[in-house]
Amino acid sequence: MSKWPDDDVILYDGVCIFCSRWVRFVAARDTAKRFRFTPVQSEYGARLARTFEIDPEDPDTNAVLHGGEVFMKSDAALTVLSQLRGWNWVRALFAVPKPLRDFVYSLVAHNRYRIFGKYDACFVPDAELRARVLE
Repeated sequence: MSKWPDDDVILYDGVCIFCSRWVRFVAARDTAKRFRFTPVQSEYGARLARTFEIDPEDPDTNAVLHGGEVFMKSDAALTVLSQLRGWNWVRALFAVPKPLRDFVYSLVAHNRYRIFGKYDACFVPDAELRARVLE
C-alpha cells in the first residue's frame, strides 16, 4: 500500500457505544490534539475501511493510520495509547504475542453491541471533538 495522505486518523464504528467512548477517551487525553477521527459510517470512513479491507457494513476492527502505516485490532489500540501522554507504558504490551492480543480484541469486538449496546445513529460529538472528525 502506498502512503495514505492523512496521518493520525482513527477509524471507528460510530454506532458502537464502546467505540464512541474509546474516541472520547482518546480525545480527552490527546492534549496535543494529534489524532483525528472518522466513523466508518461516513463517506471518508467507508472509503478508508474498504481500502484496508474492512467491511463498512460490519466492521470487526478499528484502525489507526500512524506514521503512514495502518494498524488494526490490538496493534491499533496499543499504537494509539502509546502516543498519549502518560500512557507510553502500554508499549510493554506489544511483548504479548499478537495472536493472543488479537484473540482478546476480536472477542470483545465481536460481542461489543451485546455487551455495551449500540446507538440508533452515529453518535454526534460535541463541538470541540467535532472539529477533529473527518467525514
